Amino acid sequence: MNSSLFRTSPKYQQVLEILKQEILSGRYQIGEKIASEIEMVKRFGTSRITIGRALRELGRQGMVERRAGSGTYVRPSRNAGLTFGLVIPHSGMDDIFSLICQGMADAAQHGRHALWGGHAPETPDRCQQAWQLTMQSIERQVSGVFFAPLDLNSDGDAMNRQIIAALSAARIPIILLDRCYLPHPLRSSCDLVGIDNRRAASLATEHLLNCGSKRLVFLARHKAVPTVEARIAGFRETLFSRPAEVSVVVRIDEADQTAVKAMLEQHAPDAVVCANDRTAGGLMHSLKALGFDVPRRIRVVGMDDAGYAELLPVPLTTVRQPCREIGVTAMHAMLERLAHPHMPARDILLAATLTLRESA
Repeated sequence: MNSSLFRTSPKYQQVLEILKQEILSGRYQIGEKIASEIEMVKRFGTSRITIGRALRELGRQGMVERRAGSGTYVRPSRNAGLTFGLVIPHSGMDDIFSLICQGMADAAQHGRHALWGGHAPETPDRCQQAWQLTMQSIERQVSGVFFAPLDLNSDGDAMNRQIIAALSAARIPIILLDRCYLPHPLRSSCDLVGIDNRRAASLATEHLLNCGSKRLVFLARHKAVPTVEARIAGFRETLFSRPAEVSVVVRIDEADQTAVKAMLEQHAPDAVVCANDRTAGGLMHSLKALGFDVPRRIRVVGMDDAGYAELLPVPLTTVRQPCREIGVTAMHAMLERLAHPHMPARDILLAATLTLRESA
């Protein structure tokens, strides 16, 4: 909600906006009786006349109906029973996005809305998948689209911009999942829901420092997505306030044992913060092949807490994303965007938590 508008609007308008948000978010089911006027007088600290005016306006907007001698009930509104498109290519539906979609589906069902994933071809070409899902969402005239941007290689960057342009031209609201489609720290005009990646990396780095690590490396691949660049920023910020003997960012393929060996010889790290769990898993296999014991000789921390993290050769200490909660929040953000289309774009960043296992 636009906070400056909220502070300057009349009291009945403030009550109206709060009740509208509660109905749109699914807090009240269709047909459910909402609080009585007397209860709302106490809740909002205002007069019954003001509450009555807010309820009359909700009635005029078709969101509630007032039944004499009974109370006020939620009725289907223009935002009830909406359909939202998913532009998340199948090859990108890993553990993280599957759980995010589950959270969105749960929230959508609560509000009588529907998620529609389209029918992308079974192909490794994620750009082709994403574009077809976008075109299907536009043809279906969905009320909004949840979009997980592609990796920022040359093809992915161009396709991300093409998708955003097509949805914007069709006037379809967009909620970005996990990351922006622009390089960090640039900001798009779309709402984004994910985790606070800078703080997530800081959690991992602080843990390694508290364990006594003094030579730290952040490991990532070249052309990393914006979330990884934000994690690198969090790593650097933490080590700026708590200096270590070594604090360096290394960009290599973690499965390339020659490159990993060169990193070990050059920096002699006693701990590595990895860009994500996939990188951590690949690094652990390379370290094992090179004769480096985890965690006795080197500690390893990942990011995301993917389903396989605890099944790696050494169960992985990692930063957990609250995936289902991201999905629920994304659905609420979409409904708020529909209710307030001119509200400034937002980054809605949820807190991550550290999951301790044997690797660190």
